Amino acid sequence: MSDLKLSEVRKSFGNLEVIKGVDLDIESGEFVVFVGPSGCGKSTLLRMIAGLEDITEGELHIGGTRMNDVDPSKRGIAMVFQTYALYPHMTVRENMGFALKFGGMNKPDVAKQVKDAADILGLDELLDRKPATLSGGQRQRVAIGRAIVRHPDVFLFDEPLSNLDAELRVHMRVELARLHKQLATTIIYVTHDQVEAMTLADKIVVLRDGIVEQYGKPLELYDDPNNKFVAGFIGSPRMNFLKAVIQQTDATSCNLKLIDFESVSFDLAVNGDALSVGDQVSVGVRPEHFVENGDIELSLTVDLLEHLGGQSYIYGRSDGGETLILETQNGRNIKNGDQIKVSFDMQLALLFDADGMRIR
Repeated sequence: MSDLKLSEVRKSFGNLEVIKGVDLDIESGEFVVFVGPSGCGKSTLLRMIAGLEDITEGELHIGGTRMNDVDPSKRGIAMVFQTYALYPHMTVRENMGFALKFGGMNKPDVAKQVKDAADILGLDELLDRKPATLSGGQRQRVAIGRAIVRHPDVFLFDEPLSNLDAELRVHMRVELARLHKQLATTIIYVTHDQVEAMTLADKIVVLRDGIVEQYGKPLELYDDPNNKFVAGFIGSPRMNFLKAVIQQTDATSCNLKLIDFESVSFDLAVNGDALSVGDQVSVGVRPEHFVENGDIELSLTVDLLEHLGGQSYIYGRSDGGETLILETQNGRNIKNGDQIKVSFDMQLALLFDADGMRIR
């Protein structure tokens, strides 16, 4: 079993607390991705699981065994870093088998483990080459192979694709997804790239300032965020937030007015008891939720267009100065400076209170 459990885990460096009571249950075989802005604690949390950082408070269990004081080499984990950290004077074969050889495994068993990992990763033809002769993607596969040969219970990846170019990142994402399906091993993966998170993860952990803001399946976080931070962080381009004020409430709905769009008001089906007349709120609308014949129509001035071929992004501005990002399939005839009418379906809009918490 390679399930993993974190219970009220904290990490402090002197008086600075960077991980502030994290509780997580990761099931055996899951691919879990840690995301969050720089400095949120995602790499620190990964290093605590690996045993490279001590746990100040709380408990870590892997496979039901408490691991707080267990040596990193005995935790049943293998870690792949952002830098490949390959030995330049060794061949691919020697790099992949080094840890096994150092651990006392006999040569025939080392050779078999290396061959099996090479078959999985398509490295057979590269085994006798040295790192200097390999591409970035090939080096990363060797680093992953070096982890695979150890048959760990848990793989830990710390931004492994950040040094690769865009095309290689896409290729390696596919390779990692295929690898996880083939090995069926628990993977914990740190990235700042939410596209990687959305495409790779069974579940995503969104971190901010050492706290788990939300934990769940990618589309659950995308469609049903708990707060404005998660709503704005998950999704590219980000969710639009329209400033509004509450005009009327009841138990099942509220009526609100958009502040930067003159005379635009509408009802939302939410728990109105959580709101009061005059409250400042934010209405969240995804860029793709702007449609031709939606319920709510807005007037915008086009500031910038991004044409990506099959789709375009419109960066527009209200008379009050609020900026919106819209996704459209019909942006070829629009120009910078145009005045346009856009609309959205209010049933897809989300509501957040002044503190950024979701009103459902």
